[in-house]
Amino acid sequence: MEEKEIYTELNSIRNLMERSAKFISLSGLSGIMAGVYALIGAGYAYYLVYGPYGGLQYRDYYISDQKVLWKLFFIALTVLILSLGTGVLLTLRKAAKKNQNVWNPSSRKLMVNMAIPLFTGGIFILILIARSYYGVIAPASLIFYGLSLVAASHYTFEDVKWLGILQIILGLLATLFPGYGLIFWSIGFGLLHIIYGSIMHFKYDK
Repeated sequence: MEEKEIYTELNSIRNLMERSAKFISLSGLSGIMAGVYALIGAGYAYYLVYGPYGGLQYRDYYISDQKVLWKLFFIALTVLILSLGTGVLLTLRKAAKKNQNVWNPSSRKLMVNMAIPLFTGGIFILILIARSYYGVIAPASLIFYGLSLVAASHYTFEDVKWLGILQIILGLLATLFPGYGLIFWSIGFGLLHIIYGSIMHFKYDK
């Protein structure tokens, strides 16, 4: 066997091992839909916070209105449920098309590594709400979500890591500009998800 053939064979074996060790059934379309849901939710939240006249200036008067706070909470919860539900359905569909097992050692490791930062961030955000530190909620959600993506990226596509890094950067920037959390949240969970999902779709879903 020639040296070139040996190299090709070894490369094929390596690719096969990498694919078997990583969860590759993630759907790019689920990322796009998550971004769309986030932008719709952010649009409604923007209306609640800034009123019908718009504007991007700093506003904090609404945080004393419990009705608005509960509406914002349910908007975020609805976006989360829709995003997770769509992600699961599209991932199952992609796995079925490629005859892949969704629940395997790689997916379990991915879930565990992603869940730890997410649950930690969720508890941290609940503490912020209880202490009335509303201005830090959006930055915290972006940072902890980004950390969860970076942790999960070891068990799936490397592209997920870069999405996580961008989310962390946005969260840090949002911390520097309090009062504009909704804008950064829209960019992170909305725009970046759509861009990421589009890249994933054309790169891996074909």
